[in-house]
Amino acid sequence: MSQDTRTRPAEPGTRESLDGLDGGPSVSGADVLNRLWRFFISMRTGLWLILAMGLLSLAGTLLVQAPAGMSADPAAYASWLASIHSRYGGWTPVLDRMGLFAVFTSIWFKAIMVLLTTSVLACSVNRAPRLWKLALHPRTRMGETFFTHAPLRARVLVPADPDATTVYVGEVLTAHRFRTITDPDDQGINLYADRFRWGPFGTVVAHLSFVIILVGFFLSATTGFRDTNFVVPVGSTVQVGHGTGLAIKTMSFNDAYYPDGSPSDYASDLILYKNGVAVDRQTIRVNHPLKSGGVTFYQSFFGEAAAMKVTDAAGKTLYNDAVALAWTSNDGTHSIGQFNMKPKGIAVYVVVPSSGKPDPKIKAGQIQLEVDQDGKKEPIATQVVDQGKPATIAGLTYTFQRTRQFTGLIVAHDPGVPFVWLGSALLVIGLYLVFFFPHRRIWVRVRKTSGGTEVLCASTMKRDVAFKPLFAQLMTEVELAGAPSSTNREAGPNEEGKSNA
Repeated sequence: MSQDTRTRPAEPGTRESLDGLDGGPSVSGADVLNRLWRFFISMRTGLWLILAMGLLSLAGTLLVQAPAGMSADPAAYASWLASIHSRYGGWTPVLDRMGLFAVFTSIWFKAIMVLLTTSVLACSVNRAPRLWKLALHPRTRMGETFFTHAPLRARVLVPADPDATTVYVGEVLTAHRFRTITDPDDQGINLYADRFRWGPFGTVVAHLSFVIILVGFFLSATTGFRDTNFVVPVGSTVQVGHGTGLAIKTMSFNDAYYPDGSPSDYASDLILYKNGVAVDRQTIRVNHPLKSGGVTFYQSFFGEAAAMKVTDAAGKTLYNDAVALAWTSNDGTHSIGQFNMKPKGIAVYVVVPSSGKPDPKIKAGQIQLEVDQDGKKEPIATQVVDQGKPATIAGLTYTFQRTRQFTGLIVAHDPGVPFVWLGSALLVIGLYLVFFFPHRRIWVRVRKTSGGTEVLCASTMKRDVAFKPLFAQLMTEVELAGAPSSTNREAGPNEEGKSNA
């Protein structure tokens, strides 16, 4: 049997193989774009993306989130992970690798936000032209079957001629603020009427508002920050960081209490510096923050700080500042502060008994220092130090000078807030348009019959409960205006038929 070597034309949707190596179906760039477009306008895609964002947001709410900016300091982040290990146990490293301790800045959350924003925009772009056509160039004629099967329908027989009937039907609809369009054909006169034709654009407004809100969240997640544990001891200046060039100095802190011991007021006198120059000064309280350049400083908490001085063997000062005792031990019995001397690779933890929970090892006027060295798992030294008495620990001299107060602030920069407010306002407007201004449409056919003029009216507004009684009222007014000789109204499932002679 001989082999057929004749050349055959390529099948549609395939391409000729190159030297017999490739004969698979081709996929053009237009096909790829079309598939992407169908993917993004799919309701299923939007629902899955919303579900994914909801699950991530739930995880970010239920799981402790790392303080803003902490991931930039590996040592501080490792210490923070160790502090929450007792809560999550062996799941701690797993949750960390999944990025669930920084959900709202994770690549997963940002990717889903971008995809969801793209999907919402694609749906809006896909829907807007149809709504525009419906508002400006509606379909004015409907087939015979429509007038016999529409959810809302009515038939009126009047003695007037078709032209006069069309006029008074139009007047009845116009009186109820319906727009009317007359479209005669060989079978008679068609009349289209609608009201609130711009109402459906509320869905587009709502979609765009969702996009604006997502943009706001994205800006806040990528360029904003929120530090909920920003502590500044009285007399100390602390850099805000995050590329702001800002620094805060606490001049004084005052607190007042009710007779039962609960705080009634606490206020911090703050000086704000920008690149080393004082730009503002304000006494802040709860609900009375300091705002400058998009960064807001809220009064949040307060506590005690230990003023420390550290010198080396040559007498050079390595550290001279107050350490806020802002942390609490897992058992709640001690308050802890921490400071670093990075050139020496040393981190020092300052430990004192919590209020009302004395420790026999640390007496009044004393603190305990725990000195950690980079690269070593265990502390290189632990020692109790008396106030005002220098103590040499691992070659450095530590002096606990005195106690001070510190103020605890929430420092937030949220550039997405204006977008969230704008998007929220647009969302309310869009929903208001959709629910309170539904696009109500009526098709009317007026034609000559042997008994006079027949008026057929029908509408598809089966889900608009408020429109059903209005439709009945309109038909009654049409009957009265036309002084009909007989009427046979065929209503939808919830409207009874009516006959008058």
